[in-house]
Amino acid sequence: MSEAGGRGCGSPVPQRAPWSLVAATAAICLVSATSVWTVGAEPMSREEKQKLGNQVLEMFDHAYGNYMEHAYPADELMPLTCRGRVRGQEPSRGDVDDALGKFSLTLIDSLDTLVVLNKTKEFEDAVRKVLRDVNLDNDVVVSVFETNIRVLGGLLGGHSLAIMLKEKGEYMQWYNDELLQMAKQLGYKLLPAFNTTSGLPYPRINLKFGIRKPEARTGTETDTCTACAGTLILEFAALSRFTGATIFEEYARKALDFLWEKRQRSSNLVGVTINIHTGDWVRKDSGVGAGIDSYYEYLLKAYVLLGDDSFLERFNTHYDAIMRYISQPPLLLDVHIHKPMLNARTWMDALLAFFPGLQVLKGDIRPAIETHEMLYQVIKKHNFLPEAFTTDFRVHWAQHPLRPEFAESTYFLYKATGDPYYLEVGKTLIENLNKYARVPCGFAAMKDVRTGSHEDRMDSFFLAEMFKYLYLLFADKEDVIFDIEDYIFTTEAHLLPLWLSTTNQSISKKNTTSEYTELDDSNFDWTCPNTQILFPNDPLYAQSIREPLKNVVDKSCPRGIIRVEESFRSGAKPPLRARDFMATNPEHLEILKKMGVSLIHLKDGRVQLVQHAIQAASSIDAEDGLRFMQEMIELSSQQQKEQQLPPRAVQIVSHPFFGRVVLTAGPAQFGLDLSKHKETRGFVASSKPYNGCSELTNPEAVMGKIALIQRGQCMFAEKARNIQNAGAIGGIVIDDNEGSSSDTAPLFQMAGDGKDTDDIKIPMLFLFSKEGSIILDAIREYEEVEVLLSDKAKDRDPEMENEEQPSSENDSQNQSAEQISSSSQEVDLVDQESSEENSLNSHPESLSPADMDNAASISPSEQTSNPTENHETANLNGECTDLDNQLQEQSETEEDSNPNVSWGKKVQPIDSILADWNEDIEAFEMMEKDEL
Repeated sequence: MSEAGGRGCGSPVPQRAPWSLVAATAAICLVSATSVWTVGAEPMSREEKQKLGNQVLEMFDHAYGNYMEHAYPADELMPLTCRGRVRGQEPSRGDVDDALGKFSLTLIDSLDTLVVLNKTKEFEDAVRKVLRDVNLDNDVVVSVFETNIRVLGGLLGGHSLAIMLKEKGEYMQWYNDELLQMAKQLGYKLLPAFNTTSGLPYPRINLKFGIRKPEARTGTETDTCTACAGTLILEFAALSRFTGATIFEEYARKALDFLWEKRQRSSNLVGVTINIHTGDWVRKDSGVGAGIDSYYEYLLKAYVLLGDDSFLERFNTHYDAIMRYISQPPLLLDVHIHKPMLNARTWMDALLAFFPGLQVLKGDIRPAIETHEMLYQVIKKHNFLPEAFTTDFRVHWAQHPLRPEFAESTYFLYKATGDPYYLEVGKTLIENLNKYARVPCGFAAMKDVRTGSHEDRMDSFFLAEMFKYLYLLFADKEDVIFDIEDYIFTTEAHLLPLWLSTTNQSISKKNTTSEYTELDDSNFDWTCPNTQILFPNDPLYAQSIREPLKNVVDKSCPRGIIRVEESFRSGAKPPLRARDFMATNPEHLEILKKMGVSLIHLKDGRVQLVQHAIQAASSIDAEDGLRFMQEMIELSSQQQKEQQLPPRAVQIVSHPFFGRVVLTAGPAQFGLDLSKHKETRGFVASSKPYNGCSELTNPEAVMGKIALIQRGQCMFAEKARNIQNAGAIGGIVIDDNEGSSSDTAPLFQMAGDGKDTDDIKIPMLFLFSKEGSIILDAIREYEEVEVLLSDKAKDRDPEMENEEQPSSENDSQNQSAEQISSSSQEVDLVDQESSEENSLNSHPESLSPADMDNAASISPSEQTSNPTENHETANLNGECTDLDNQLQEQSETEEDSNPNVSWGKKVQPIDSILADWNEDIEAFEMMEKDEL
């Protein structure tokens, strides 16, 4: 997400304005409206803004300094183990590691951040290190997308600010475009990826050997994500404009042209994954989050930077489709590109948090405020934005890798509205980072926002984006040594100068958009909106939009009762929901038959459901049946997840950690349940024998302490009994498989020995080898190490590290979370194994799949579930009444079942269903893989 500089914006720019005027004004015109602020929020004093800005500087120093001290020249810092992450030397994390190319990624990604934060001397030193140490010719396979936005973008951003500083006359006087030459070298290394008939690039390339050579180990891929192929134009065009080599811009434009041509013509949406050779959509779901996000962003910004009307027309056409089908304020829900009225999933991913910022750039403020406020409430509940969360705001994937997208949107909303409310939002982000993510060697990603456990990970985008946006949020114009409005931000927040729009314009600009579609001119009336249109004589504008949403997450009832009552009056009967289904109800069986769903009784007592669209009574009934099957699969998956215990936390609370390091621990099916009892706190001691499989020979060492035991050679319950008999108050089993880590392995749950384990009264937790070694290393260095075993890490404050007890406010928060967990596990917990395997990549890459069948099986006990109880467990904290939930369900389904509301004039005869039925099934299979 980005903004660019502008001068005056008193009136809208016409659709066919001269491109030079457009490039100079379109991007930041509304962002300049900082004089408008909400009366409902108290303005923040200059002193407090400076204090917060200085705090951001100190946080950056902590992260950057630890990277340089403990990790450089490695690509990234591992903040829990205080060492660098080197590709091939650590357990593979799958696609996440494709960003690492042994080219000091974090340093390159941080270059222009140093200048924005006024660290010009450090910038000069960093540039010298890059030129001296970085090698771009490594035999390593990297992501074309990640390498473009992080490395190529980092080099170009560094070059942009290096020449700016050189022109000012104090710093970088020795600089002679060396970073630009490195960028050009890298650009040529990426070009072989575009050697496809479509012009879409291969997703990966070998920096040394390119594509398809035997030693390249790449070139066999067939698919790429839309964002991966559509997020190249800014960096490649800038490289062409800086160097005069037009080939880079030409290749990036060709890829964008192909994506535009392959959009779904009736909906004007694009899918998540496309075949780079045939152009066929592999995943046909569409949203604004993972896999697509920055494609939309770069269309609008390409118009700003390059002044080509066709990019604006394409963006506006897509945006109209997004607001028509995907936007359900305050939610943004994925849909099918070929049936856009049909939601594709019941959860949202964290990457869509950039979209309110893009809407600010577009000038559509109301939905930006609504979605941002919803996201902020999710953050206030969990301290961070989970990687994915459901439409009723439950955690779907619990990780948070310190993503900057929400901070980005907060910055742009503040620039657009001047509302001090957004300064308070930024202050909350700073406090949460320091309180929950800060560790002695940097900032650690959250392994699980529910427990507060950490992951040994600090991605380069954290330094490239987070600190940049937070600092600019609190900075006045005089606090930055250059005019930020003369630049546009790339998706990685790298700075490219707007004057590139008038440099080396040798690329022919053929307006191909109109060849493909009839464009509605009304889409282009307010390209650069007048701020008085945005804020129509109402200083409470932003607050008035936020107010109706202030309790949307807490109450988990996003749809209003008034609207639902109107649905009742419409007379539409909602379709059967999976959660209400009872196999013994004749009416339900009749509805199934109407939807083309067959019920088969299996010999083992289970019931299997299978749908045949051709047997449905109508096209609408077939659609309802497809949705019912999707819900049933989800429900079955959730019931399986409920049988799994949630992860636990091991928090190191002694000096010098003071609770700042939290490790993800596996639970035990026996012993003290930490979710129902007070946490256990104590010093740790190794048992002898270390495997704990016989009577301990050092009972005096473990008495009153938490015993450390190695996995293996006997049952877990036997180990527990032996340390309990020795007087231990708890036990931590450490995996004997060297190198195992919760980063790469699913949650491990310790089972009993098949006998009665009620005699085990102490808590038992399991740590993989890597997490266990953190405690063992701490013992070797500090001898006395105290830990806290709990279901959720307790709050800690770096400024109050010596305090032993959490505040009463924190106690109440933990108690509240405990009550929620104990009252309904379904609400707050997801299958950790699924969560591990489906973590999003550092930007929009595709989601990890798992097999799925279009049939659902339920046990007899599930057939007679109480619908009222299910309604209650669907809530986040039980504040909504049963009536509210029933109304909510009817509201959600009324649109699906009432042809006047949802399907409009698009009702199809039954014969037309058959033509695309296989396509429907395929789409659902691809989308629901990550659900299982």
